[in-house]
Amino acid sequence: METPVQPTLLVVDDDASNLASLLRIFERMDLRALPASGGREALDVLRRVPVDVVLTDLMMPEVSGVDLLKHVKALTPDTEVVLMTAYGTIERAVEAMREGAYDFVTKPFRRAQIERVVRRAVEKQTLLAENRALRAQLADARGAGDAGAPGIIGNSPALRRVLEVVRQAAPSSATVLLMGESGTGKELFARAVHQLSPRAGGPFVAVNCGALPDTIIEAELFGAEKGAYTGATSTRDGRFSRAHGGTLFLDEVGELAPHVQVKLLRVLQAGEYERVGGSQPLYSDCRVIAATNRDLGKAVKSGDFREDLYYRLNVIPITLPPLRARSADVPLLADWFLRRYAEKNHKNIQGLSAKAMARLVDYAWPGNVRELENTIERAVVLARGHILDEDDLPETIVGEARDAEQLVIPLGTPLEEIERRVIRETLRFTDGDKRRAAQLLGIATRTIYRKLET
Repeated sequence: METPVQPTLLVVDDDASNLASLLRIFERMDLRALPASGGREALDVLRRVPVDVVLTDLMMPEVSGVDLLKHVKALTPDTEVVLMTAYGTIERAVEAMREGAYDFVTKPFRRAQIERVVRRAVEKQTLLAENRALRAQLADARGAGDAGAPGIIGNSPALRRVLEVVRQAAPSSATVLLMGESGTGKELFARAVHQLSPRAGGPFVAVNCGALPDTIIEAELFGAEKGAYTGATSTRDGRFSRAHGGTLFLDEVGELAPHVQVKLLRVLQAGEYERVGGSQPLYSDCRVIAATNRDLGKAVKSGDFREDLYYRLNVIPITLPPLRARSADVPLLADWFLRRYAEKNHKNIQGLSAKAMARLVDYAWPGNVRELENTIERAVVLARGHILDEDDLPETIVGEARDAEQLVIPLGTPLEEIERRVIRETLRFTDGDKRRAAQLLGIATRTIYRKLET
């Protein structure tokens, strides 16, 4: 069944004049409001038409509002129900909320009150629909990743271009140099190259060259003979030996000391090396994938990195895009991290509010995917409600949101995504007022619903 372009509201009231008055209110709110003069008629409508929110009178003959609530939750559990009740029956309305009602309003109600409650219920439905769509996109992205680049989430043009190079490079034995800012996921891409290569059945060995002192890194890479240094009580193998038949990932390769660079160059040229303190040549059949967030070309010119080693490593260069250049992937990544850390921390969190997601999409992410992951983990741990809102985000993100009158869109962003981002930004500027947003954009209100749901 095709999703309606507008949220659908079912209004149930056995008072004809009250029903007509409510329908006029919701027409001005750009909601698709369907009338029902009682509970039985409402159930007939629910069986034929998908409904987002039901607004029903509590006291009705034959089928009461509470009975209708139970039927609605049995038919369509995600549909929200708002009750209208007189002051004398507020206790019954409160009990109904325990049965799953979203909220209630008391008669005689004010127009602003009924608009506010119904709008919140519609927004919750919209959020749930967006989360379902995100999960579907995430499943598609992961499915595509399983076929092309395991474990990598995203569909942005910038990411797709990188994944195409990864897929082409993986079957070869050529050395790969991954470049990009810190936090862009270099090890994840290195693992993808390994898993898509003929060496996938062999070991994947990773070492962070920048995290180990110069006195240790040589022994870690090449191994050491017994007695080679204080504490070397036995002969030990290095990472090259452990990676035999597989892949060795050298993260932050630009931090290697000059004497280690010499030994690394020899391995890349001849596959031959010696343990620290040893003289017997050893051989390793492993593929080397290196990564750096430094500009190795500048390091060569300054004399900090060997030129010959640079060209040996730079056989297949792959530059990973920063997250700000693939902002279309932020919702997918945020949803993935949210579900991961909600499960890990035993938190019942259903998703992110539209405002929170807009803040995440608009933020520049200097720390890239790693910063996004840490942000979502923090928000999940500290969240008190079932929906992450912008108040759950760090001040650095909320406070540094871009000017509402400006929108920066990376080159290569698909036209459909540009339209959605412009609409979302305009809605944020109008505080969710879709009619005003449509006026500013020069389009029909229904176009906003259609564009955001495609």
